[in-house]
Amino acid sequence: QVQLVESGGGLVQAGGSLRLSCAASGITATFNSYSMGWFRQAPEKEREFVGHINWSGSTYYADSVKGRFTISRDIAKKTVYLQMNSLKAEDTAVYYCAAPRRLYYQGPYATPSVYEYWGQGTQVTVSS
Repeated sequence: QVQLVESGGGLVQAGGSLRLSCAASGITATFNSYSMGWFRQAPEKEREFVGHINWSGSTYYADSVKGRFTISRDIAKKTVYLQMNSLKAEDTAVYYCAAPRRLYYQGPYATPSVYEYWGQGTQVTVSS
């Protein structure tokens, strides 16, 4: 069973930066055969797509974070990162990483229902 654990959340002032990590365990295939997504959910709002890194390393981002957020991975550490710069108050949310069950997953990326495995989430609060 794949398990995902996020870390790195916290309180930051607007304009600041945070880096979230998502460590995977229970991986039975090579880590670079998995695609990973990041989502976020603010209070009383729907879970929202943030970005995705596919098995080949290509990245995709929501328009709201494009140019400010960057997804990367360390295959040896089985960890995916979400670097968040120029943070805004509206980025405040619980951030989740997720992975589809299917290896070499090709998309779609932005729909939560295609993801089988989810982390517990990490809170990011941006003060204005």
